[in-house]
Amino acid sequence: MRKTLVAALLAAVIANPAFAQENPDSDPNPNSSPFPASASLSSVFNPAGFGSEWENTVPVIASAPWSGPRTADGQPDVSGNWSNTIANHANFTDPQAGDPGYPSTAASLPRGQRAPSRVSDPAGGQIPYLPAARALQQDYERNFPEPSHAWHVEPLARCAPAGVPKSFLWHGWEIRQYPGIVLFLFDSGTRIVHLDDGPHLNDSIKLWNGNSHGHWEGNTLVVNVTNNNGKALFGRTGDFMSENATVVERYIFAEDGKRFNYVATFTDPTVYSRPWTATVPARRFTEADPTDDWFNNVSVANRPGQPLLHERLEQVCVEHNGPSDGGLFDLPPDGPVIDR
Repeated sequence: MRKTLVAALLAAVIANPAFAQENPDSDPNPNSSPFPASASLSSVFNPAGFGSEWENTVPVIASAPWSGPRTADGQPDVSGNWSNTIANHANFTDPQAGDPGYPSTAASLPRGQRAPSRVSDPAGGQIPYLPAARALQQDYERNFPEPSHAWHVEPLARCAPAGVPKSFLWHGWEIRQYPGIVLFLFDSGTRIVHLDDGPHLNDSIKLWNGNSHGHWEGNTLVVNVTNNNGKALFGRTGDFMSENATVVERYIFAEDGKRFNYVATFTDPTVYSRPWTATVPARRFTEADPTDDWFNNVSVANRPGQPLLHERLEQVCVEHNGPSDGGLFDLPPDGPVIDR
């Protein structure tokens, strides 16, 4: 069995004593603050290039009993269309700063006037990489604007599944619920959460979205994710986990059902010096909200004479479609996304 590229490169870098010590990045002011009164949300906090407004704070939602509506099988009913509220996947730890090499307008503002890092623990807002893993992440980020190797090209650019956790950063998504299942319909594919304590897949099976088993604790969906293939990056800054990672996700829904926080703890001793946690805020979109090309990218159902209904269409960009222009960065259209 071939090693993944991540594992092979980690082994090579670890062998270099120059990476014997890590100097963790830190942000002296990771917390967001209110906008200047004169700032325009649509012009300042708009890293995705769309007219919809991004937020720059993360609401506090506590785990608690669920008092809202339930599905027929007793689950808290959270079905519907959702989207993250602070930024796309351009930058994981400085979400509104833009892509590496292509800073957004907001990047010129003081750090406290942009949304906080998605890394909520450690407090500094940075992923606690081991030295060799940090070197790989920085190599990707440095080469993102002008990639010279296949591994410098984001897999999502070739229609590979976005994976955990990036699927929650790339356009809006739909949650559907069935007996014993929570189904996520992402812009880049689907993901099933099995509501049971059944066994995970054999460790030799590795998947873009991993294997998910979970249960409800009041207003919180708790999910254990294993069997990740380590190929999906977290964003264009090159943050990643390996195929050895496990993730414990907590989807904490507000009592009114309009918001939830995705709080996920990542453990991977081959990449990180300790477990760390990411927080991604999301809000629900309904037929009362306008449609757009990012948050609420849905279509109007064709059913004359009936109430307005938004429905999510299946996306045509799927794995193995090839590069968007048929030969991006000299990658063969019929070759693997990344040769791992």
